[in-house]
Amino acid sequence: MKFGFLPDLPMPVSGLALFGVIVLAGLIGGRLASLGGWLPRITGYIAIGMLFGASGLSLLSPEMLGLGRVFVDIALGLILFELGRHLDWHWALRERWLLLTGVLESLLSFLLPFFVLVYLGHPKLLSAGVAALGIATGPAVILLVVRELGAEGQVTRRLLALTAMNNVVAIVAFTVLWAALHYEHQAGLALRVLHPLYLLGGSVLLGLAMHLLTVTLAFWVGKQRSSQFILHAGILAFAIGAAQSLHLSVPLTLLALGIMSRNLDRRYRIVPVEFGHVSHLFYVLLFVVVGATLRVDQFGGLGIAFLAFVVARLTGKMLGVLVFARRARMSWRQALLLGLALFPMAAPALAMSFSVGDFYPEFGNRLAALMVGAVAALDLVGPVVTRLALRSLGEHNPDKVLD
Repeated sequence: MKFGFLPDLPMPVSGLALFGVIVLAGLIGGRLASLGGWLPRITGYIAIGMLFGASGLSLLSPEMLGLGRVFVDIALGLILFELGRHLDWHWALRERWLLLTGVLESLLSFLLPFFVLVYLGHPKLLSAGVAALGIATGPAVILLVVRELGAEGQVTRRLLALTAMNNVVAIVAFTVLWAALHYEHQAGLALRVLHPLYLLGGSVLLGLAMHLLTVTLAFWVGKQRSSQFILHAGILAFAIGAAQSLHLSVPLTLLALGIMSRNLDRRYRIVPVEFGHVSHLFYVLLFVVVGATLRVDQFGGLGIAFLAFVVARLTGKMLGVLVFARRARMSWRQALLLGLALFPMAAPALAMSFSVGDFYPEFGNRLAALMVGAVAALDLVGPVVTRLALRSLGEHNPDKVLD
């Protein structure tokens, strides 16, 4: 007798079930991490992901994680858009020392790791790629720790602005390096020039187009927060999909959209939307998936080059903040803690390093090999460092702590 009503074995993985498993796993990990009072929930999300992923029980297979890719893309889109909205150009221009701090901090975060890696024997172009990606501070870590602590104040605002600035600089710097990469591999002049221009100009123009669409639809739907929430969700999903289809930079597109929505909406048609618990849900998904993709053997190759890179990068960020600290009306202690809070490294940098492999697999593999270990280690340590720095600054607010 055939029981056609029973499911086939092995049962296919349901995307909705996977969504639920990841969310519940993250909830458990975050709660366990927060019990001690000194670990951020992000550490719990990553740790539970590692437990369920390739480094642990292998319950989340690569195929299952591939199904969860759409959730990760949405999470990164929300993070980068929200980060872009924290960069107020009018305020930054009035606070010119903050702008100079961002420029110097980004420059030193590139130059010091670059020279250290070259000194240790790594090729110049490879060192430049790692150093360029290392400029970026992890936006997801910063935003989630700030929200978790309810942090607000002068230094927290500068932390968010600097994070947005150096992410923009990192993306632009890495995109410009495409020209040197094409030259190194003897590509034609047209490819050397047009590819970086297409990535930079096309991503910014797409961000502008999405902004204009947002403003137009915002005027039509009105200022009801519920309607504008749906509008923003649709625009972000559309922007991510369009950037992927056009082979543009998703991070730059979303950052540009966030910055423009903050600074170009002169008639205030766009209502600032708080994604709140919805964005936190996708943050959980992001970090559990990140943890599940990490492998313990990725840490085995971390040696003197990794330690030198981390020290040089952190030194660059702290020096960049300290030089103009007094001009920016910060004490030396505040500047030191601000530089320390910039410690986490951006996970999107890993995706950017993988994109190189589509053109030049050998170079892409070497770049990814260096980046995977660095991002893996800094994703684990970075949230703890940022949390300690923000608590030491005294700008955390228990009344606004994420519940």
